[in-house]
Amino acid sequence: MKLGGSVITVKEKIMAPNLKAIRRLAGEVRDARVKPLIIVHGGGGFGHPVAKQYGIKGGYKDPSQVMGFSRTHQAMLTLNKLVVDALIDREIPAVAVQPSSVIITKLGRIHVMEERPLTKLLEMGFVPVLYGDAVLDSDMGFSILSGDQLVASLAIRLNANHIIIGVDVDGLYTADPRIDPSARLIPHITLPELRGLQHKIEEARLTDVTGGMLGKVLELIMAVEWGIPATIVNATKAGNVYKALKRERVTGTMIERGGGIA
Repeated sequence: MKLGGSVITVKEKIMAPNLKAIRRLAGEVRDARVKPLIIVHGGGGFGHPVAKQYGIKGGYKDPSQVMGFSRTHQAMLTLNKLVVDALIDREIPAVAVQPSSVIITKLGRIHVMEERPLTKLLEMGFVPVLYGDAVLDSDMGFSILSGDQLVASLAIRLNANHIIIGVDVDGLYTADPRIDPSARLIPHITLPELRGLQHKIEEARLTDVTGGMLGKVLELIMAVEWGIPATIVNATKAGNVYKALKRERVTGTMIERGGGIA
């Protein structure tokens, strides 16, 4: 499951967590009692502004960026601690896993991932909690690994049966619902249909160095091609994450490889 930075932070502000949302979501995870489960979260107002300021996504070009890498990583550690603390407070055996310690990218794409610690954590009943992070890159020195790329890659590598993406809108729309009142929610879409609508999916207009909604959808395609369905729900609305985890009917968008609704 991926919890978007726009859900767990006040994205218009820098380093401002949405503690009410974090605690509510932790409660929904507790109540759903779904295992095995991996949680990945975004950066929102924590990681994105710092990463953009120092140009971390584009790789190493200047010595000043080294401090920017450290500050980006530390900002994400700070947010991750708040998420993990909320889960532990609700008796969920959450364990923080730093992506920068187990992943190396190549030109911004995951190239090396040490999966054994994650597999062992899941076997023992823990809930690993990862996040979008500043990571080392074999070609560029370093880059930004988005939580969206991470959750899709984990789903494929660890044979997940479902991906949940929690965002701040109800799902995929025919247009951007924040600026177009005629936008309609798409409750179910297959990969061929999705590719046909790809040009209409606009990127978020906020400070997101990882691609906004378009980036989320593009990252999900590979996992869906592997037969792993993905559900996009509005995690700012109470109960939606719980319902999605329990595979109950919920307002959102189901993306599947093809065929009927799961």
